[in-house]
Amino acid sequence: GIGTVLADDPHLTLDDPERRRQRREQGRPTNPARVVVDSRGRTPPEGRICDDAATTYVLVSAAAPEDRRQALRETGVELIVAGDERVDLPAAFDKLEAAGIDSLLVEGGGALIFSVIETGLIDRLTVYVGSLIIGGREAPTLADGEGFVDGFPRLSLEAVERVDDGVVLDYIVNT
Repeated sequence: GIGTVLADDPHLTLDDPERRRQRREQGRPTNPARVVVDSRGRTPPEGRICDDAATTYVLVSAAAPEDRRQALRETGVELIVAGDERVDLPAAFDKLEAAGIDSLLVEGGGALIFSVIETGLIDRLTVYVGSLIIGGREAPTLADGEGFVDGFPRLSLEAVERVDDGVVLDYIVNT
């Protein structure tokens, strides 16, 4: 999501040389493609996500100003326009699929996570529960947005793995 890009300036490339080597041997790009959901085109063209280390797709809405879109195109970013005011995720994901992207790891804030769950675009949910409590009225949650008051997403726990002083919970989303 754009919030993560603006807050952290992530590179979203593989750090492990062995994983990069394996991808090359499989005939795949060294790093997986990167995707940013950014309705208004606020992705900084000078950001690390816009370098040439991997193909970057930025999903924008029609409301993204043309000068912002052009600045992103000039960096080599693949721009996908879907939706009027906000990115229409199902339409954007269809365009990503047409571009050859058949699987996505969505790592974002509560609003983005809520949106992919709400639109049925998620088939797995992996959650890390650590040994640090963060909370309060303004603390983000796993799924912000409008929330689920009925028609709750149903999950089936598939695996639990201990990692350091926490656990990773791997769920299948039941449709």
